[in-house]
Amino acid sequence: MSEIINEILIEPCQVYQTQQIIDLILPIQQREFNIPLTLEDQPDLLDINNFYRKGNGNFWVALYKKKVIGTIALIDSGNGLGTLRKMFVHKDFRGKEFGTAALLLSQLTTWAFAKGFTEIMLGTHDSLHAAQKFYLKNGFVPIEKKMLPSHFPVMAVDNLFFVKKLS
Repeated sequence: MSEIINEILIEPCQVYQTQQIIDLILPIQQREFNIPLTLEDQPDLLDINNFYRKGNGNFWVALYKKKVIGTIALIDSGNGLGTLRKMFVHKDFRGKEFGTAALLLSQLTTWAFAKGFTEIMLGTHDSLHAAQKFYLKNGFVPIEKKMLPSHFPVMAVDNLFFVKKLS
């Protein structure tokens, strides 16, 4: 199922888009936010189908004129928990004008609700202020790391955590 708003298409990613996904995510992590992650630190990016499409998980891309401009993923962490990962939007497509992040999150949330998830959790880094503001605005609330379920997949760079209850 795809959705087009402002010429931006949200759809499940395809294997042929892997390099575009990598080319979007790595520069944002490394250059924009100075987070020292490499492709070797993220083998999931080279095997999206097997990593993210287990259970009811999925990985979506935002496309503008067939070019990947955004990503979001949902890991099925079991027991009704969905873990939001890999939410990235190219800097030229951020903000209310395009609404790319909101479209991606809407797709993930709609999918998660339809698949019976009861909550979505995520980890982020405290330096990502715009991301934190976005999550808060979209119904996520902060949660202490010690309150995370044991099956929540914590990333080494994450030091802030959020949860959103689905009803």
